[in-house]
Amino acid sequence: MRYLKLPKILKKLGPGLITGAADDDPSGIATYSQAGAHHGFGVLWTMFFTYPLMVGIQMVSARIGLVTGRGLAENMRRFYPKYVTWPLVILLLIANTINIAADLAAMADAVKLVIGGPRHLYAVAFGMCCLLLQIFIPYERYVRVLKWLTLSLFAYVGTVFASNVEWNTVIKATIFPNAIFTNQYALLIVGIFGTTISPYLFFWQAGQEVEEVRIKHNTTYLKHNPQHLGGHLRRIRIDTMIGMGFSNLIAFFIMLTTAATLFKAGIHDIETSAQAAEALRPIAGEFTFILFAAGIIGTGLLAVPVLAGSAAYAVAELLKKPASLNLSFHAAKDFYAVIAIATLLGVVLDFSGIDPIKALLWSAVINGIVAVPLMIALMNMASRPKVMRSFTIGKHVKHLGWMATLVMGIAVATLAWMTFLKIN
Repeated sequence: MRYLKLPKILKKLGPGLITGAADDDPSGIATYSQAGAHHGFGVLWTMFFTYPLMVGIQMVSARIGLVTGRGLAENMRRFYPKYVTWPLVILLLIANTINIAADLAAMADAVKLVIGGPRHLYAVAFGMCCLLLQIFIPYERYVRVLKWLTLSLFAYVGTVFASNVEWNTVIKATIFPNAIFTNQYALLIVGIFGTTISPYLFFWQAGQEVEEVRIKHNTTYLKHNPQHLGGHLRRIRIDTMIGMGFSNLIAFFIMLTTAATLFKAGIHDIETSAQAAEALRPIAGEFTFILFAAGIIGTGLLAVPVLAGSAAYAVAELLKKPASLNLSFHAAKDFYAVIAIATLLGVVLDFSGIDPIKALLWSAVINGIVAVPLMIALMNMASRPKVMRSFTIGKHVKHLGWMATLVMGIAVATLAWMTFLKIN
């Protein structure tokens, strides 16, 4: 009964898989499509470079949630002053809301490309669907929905094999990239790093680890049964490695599709994921176009709840309010209120006529500002016995986590310097 294996495998995977898949949201697809269309195979190396860094920082986030039984924001509230925690969480909420707006717009545009009709109506429908699912479906069932939505990303594997790809050239260009170090190339690399290593992923995976323990046991279970922690940490390691590997593999295929089609055809002016799908239609055919558009819709349905949910975990925890998708609306009103506000503001922004490219740029800048101090805070907490007891991170994870922090710091500094040069 081979066909039963996939559901069994998916059942064993959890927060790491969903977090990794949510990283390839429509906004991320836009960035990866731009990279492939602008620079061809010369950007494929970034996915191999960022993979261990993603694994390191996400394992740190998950470990903090698992060992403490509390989300990241609650841990930060306990160990850092308000003037550190509140600005980071407010900026996270702003960036996530902008990202939700951009994702809803991309999903609506993708539907309009396929079947026509009013894009604003589609954006409202997608926003309301994501909101109602989070409020009314219990956590265990909701997570199963999210797991199945991760399969939508395989659409981008299909687009590669539906395109004419010269694999020998791809392998050579990936190992020995022909990079042209211009300002545009540097900014694109910074954008890829910022899209791949995003603050909302840290809060979501930590929150999901807390949910997993809470639903299967209780929040004090591992504290009183530390002998069971080893098995959970091994599960986190496997889940995170597979989840981040899946995320980067899909991003690699998105870049590869646009590099093998749009770049090769001389089409470099790609700004949104829907525009990339539309440009693929006359070059790669109707089947590739449909797959690409379907992937945008599927990943958006996965990413919007993660964006809204991660902001809700952070805000509710700082307010010392219940924060759980497993609680009813009446038991966690503040938590669900943040989800509703972020989602509905995203819908409203879609009606405002805001430039989606500028919105994504501001989102990337804010995420960069949040990421570096947040990663420093996480690494500090994960290394402190006061927080982690005897389960502080090992040297390998510590090295990966600090390396990810350093890379993000360099990326943000590069973005700030180039923005300064452009202004002056």
